[in-house]
Amino acid sequence: MSRREEYEMKTEALLQPIVDEKGFELVDVEYVKEGSNWYLRAFVDKPGGITINDLESVSRKLSDLLDEEDFISDPYILEVSSPGLGRPLKKDKDFDRSIGEEIEIHLYRAIDGNKQYVGLLKAYNKDTITIEDESGSEINIDRVNVSLVRLTIDF
Repeated sequence: MSRREEYEMKTEALLQPIVDEKGFELVDVEYVKEGSNWYLRAFVDKPGGITINDLESVSRKLSDLLDEEDFISDPYILEVSSPGLGRPLKKDKDFDRSIGEEIEIHLYRAIDGNKQYVGLLKAYNKDTITIEDESGSEINIDRVNVSLVRLTIDF
């Protein structure tokens, strides 16, 4: 297990009871380096949308626990935020919630000249994602080729 994965896993373990107590959903935790800074990001949501006050209360509690546990050796910036409109689908619960919704799938490299597909999420498993495109055709995409899956945003 990499250091990044260890930090994310330990942070999730600290954060899950906080969000459960408040009736929120822990969407994701990531530990990433951008430029010269490390960021520990937690994405939290709730039905009807998360508020800035909700995020502040989670951030304060998480920050206190991280200070107590002190398992991250690098200096980092803690961010607790909403997953946003274009939230990525990563976990089974994300895919379950999005069955029948329009999604976009980005690929690492083009297949049949396409690096992106858009359609209604019909099904998924550990190996494939099945969408229905606008013509009604079903397309199966191997997950090993997928770089990003997210809900589409209509304006």
